[in-house]
Amino acid sequence: MVPDPSCFASYDPKMDDHELVACGAGLAGRVGTMATMESTSEHPASAPRRWPRSVYGVGTEPDPRFSLANERTFLAWIRTTLAMLAAAAAVNVLDLSMPESVQRATAGLLAFVSLACAIQAWRGWARTERAMRQNLPLPSSPTNLPLAIGVGLVAIAIIAITLIG
Repeated sequence: MVPDPSCFASYDPKMDDHELVACGAGLAGRVGTMATMESTSEHPASAPRRWPRSVYGVGTEPDPRFSLANERTFLAWIRTTLAMLAAAAAVNVLDLSMPESVQRATAGLLAFVSLACAIQAWRGWARTERAMRQNLPLPSSPTNLPLAIGVGLVAIAIIAITLIG
């Protein structure tokens, strides 16, 4: 079923599931499926199974498009985390033409940056979702600069070793 664009232009978080299904939006961003939802017009945001409560327990349900965009950003951070972790493992395992101490330090820095990316992914998703639910300005990310510095240090170490070795 192709969604009717006019439905999204007039999206209201208080729309019941039948209105959303008729619109073609389905239950995007909501808990459960049609098979598990009650036939009442109870708002799914009050469902006790939504986790984390620190995010879903406040405010009103935002437009599903914005929540899904926030999830895509979260997944992009997770992809970055996995790439950094794979790079850390590769630098640690491969026999590179650099001193072992520099190789281990580079691998350790990559692993640390990977951990920081994973933390940023979760914190960023939760803070943004909470701000959208409370109709507040979107928060800035205080971890972007330290992450950029960490990646820059790894790049400088690899460039220096490449030029020296």
